[in-house]
Amino acid sequence: MIDVITLFTAELKQVRLASAHTISNYQRDLTCFHTFALAWNRQTQNNLMITHVHREMIQDWLVDGHSQGLAPATLARRLSALKSLFTFALRQKLCTENPVAGIRAPKLGKRLPKTLPQHQTQTLLKSTNRKFDARELALLALLYGCGLRVSEVVGVNLHDLSINFRNQVGEVRVLGKGNKERIVPLPEVAVALIENWLQERSNLLPKEDALFINRFGKRLSVRSVQRMLKSRALETGTNANITPHQLRHSFATDMLSGGANLRTIQQLLGHASLATTEHYTHVSLTQLQHTYTQTHPRAKVKHD
Repeated sequence: MIDVITLFTAELKQVRLASAHTISNYQRDLTCFHTFALAWNRQTQNNLMITHVHREMIQDWLVDGHSQGLAPATLARRLSALKSLFTFALRQKLCTENPVAGIRAPKLGKRLPKTLPQHQTQTLLKSTNRKFDARELALLALLYGCGLRVSEVVGVNLHDLSINFRNQVGEVRVLGKGNKERIVPLPEVAVALIENWLQERSNLLPKEDALFINRFGKRLSVRSVQRMLKSRALETGTNANITPHQLRHSFATDMLSGGANLRTIQQLLGHASLATTEHYTHVSLTQLQHTYTQTHPRAKVKHD
């Protein structure tokens, strides 16, 4: 079975062009199942065949995960990984039956994307005396101003930018999930902040074409951006639990509240499905309901 998992993950990477994050999750889930299945069969050797897997074993694995307190979303992902594995195995004629067929994933509760209040976003975007303030502001302009994923931001190279600094217009080419490329327009403020950063960037003796580099001239990592954001939040008095993805959610919610249509937001975010973008309508409605309850004179029932 280990060999089948290896072949499957190779297809994910080379044929389906899945993201590194997806491949890592699937590998971890399938390896976890393999370990469970060995114990279930009372085997000590890694010679479990994929044909040895059956429905009861899979159901016990999910129950075991539930008893450990795993979230429904995690259990659903585990089941999805196993379904994909057996679909692949059947197509390659490595097995003749699919024991995952008919097993339902646990129901997922609706989880609204977390956003940052606009006043906190504005505070985060104010200039500070931080050493790399110009870099941080330009980076935030792409996370919040353009709604990019943090992996997309750190992946931007100089040749991905197309900017007319005199007219304060431009666009950036980004590589999203599944290696799908899209062009995102840059707002004026982002153009100005990028221009400021580029003037300082040359002083760091760049060693590669990355737009955002560290003090050694190397490309910034996702982890370094996460640390920077938390540090800046603490220093400016904003939410210390903020994440780069929260800024992406804030971008989409604020765009929707400002009148942008869902199709436009879908294109800007790089969502494959409009259904994914529609989550933001629930956020806006929740905010609207809260504002209505707090401010409208007829929002609350009056008791005599």
